[in-house]
Amino acid sequence: MLVVMQAHATEEQVRAVCKKIESLGYRAHPMPGEQRTAVGITGNAGVVEPGTLDEMPGVAELIRVSKPYKLVSRDVKPDNTVITFPGSDATIGGKNLAIMAGPCGVETREQAFAAAERVHRAGAQFFRGGAYKPRTSPYTFQGLGEEGLKILADIRSLFGLRIITEAIDNESLELVEAYADIIQIGARNMQNYSLLKRAGRARKPVMLKRGLSATLDEFLMAAEYIMSEGNYNVILCERGIRTFTDHTRNTLDLSIVPAVQKRSHLPILVDPSHGTGKRHKVIPLSRAAIAVGADGLLVEVHCDPDHALSDGAQSLYPDQLDELMAQVRQIAPVVGRSVVEAPAPISAITQ
Repeated sequence: MLVVMQAHATEEQVRAVCKKIESLGYRAHPMPGEQRTAVGITGNAGVVEPGTLDEMPGVAELIRVSKPYKLVSRDVKPDNTVITFPGSDATIGGKNLAIMAGPCGVETREQAFAAAERVHRAGAQFFRGGAYKPRTSPYTFQGLGEEGLKILADIRSLFGLRIITEAIDNESLELVEAYADIIQIGARNMQNYSLLKRAGRARKPVMLKRGLSATLDEFLMAAEYIMSEGNYNVILCERGIRTFTDHTRNTLDLSIVPAVQKRSHLPILVDPSHGTGKRHKVIPLSRAAIAVGADGLLVEVHCDPDHALSDGAQSLYPDQLDELMAQVRQIAPVVGRSVVEAPAPISAITQ
């Protein structure tokens, strides 16, 4: 059920409706929009009796939401969600494209700072790097843990980059929330419902990657788990799905971008690095992702990918990141988007 408030409804009237919903034993989710505020209702097994709500001051109408996912739906919020960050002009979901770049894993302080300097110089506003690495083999590099998170926090302090890094369980999520700006939930954890619920109680935005074989509905329902706990700052990410092909690591499904945007107000990014697993395919698929309407990119960059401890084969060289950014800046205006200009360089040597 969805309570649609009148355009001139006051904050006090919205709070009164939320209080009434909660008194009925349900959970209220106010979702402000440009023209109106809608209040989603969850926790109800069936239809909520309208009589107690539709006569309240400020209420325009009650709408039954038939989709299994409610809070991620455009029925609840027709306007696109735009995520902002305190103390930064970086946004996700707005006119500016969000470019996230960095190494697959934080290996050493020197390696991470060298990559961050080039990411900052290229004009990206977000730095990605794994402090925790869920690997297929238990004998491969698993990440530096909290030490890696401290390095990422230092990178933010020097370069002003917003930090995104993955949490692999409830314990690591506590630390990621403390150090990072965005909590990433990886593809293998897309349906780890206890982790999704914990991420929903976090006070940081969450980027949810599509599972290796997840359908669109399963993807959106996983996001619903996060939002149902009260965290409405959710970012979706297409990172390729498992198919029968052997010419690429995964099959990057760019058709899901307009499909998500038709059904949901949440921003969606594309990860062409994991989506292809091949360095030479990252830039072409990045161009395609922007052209199809993605809200940004998540790409891997390493200053010495031949000796990377994880995913070197799909990591761009820094000069290739510069090339990618130049091409994205040319494509963005065609689809009504923009990319922030590269800032003055900051030397990592001081660190």
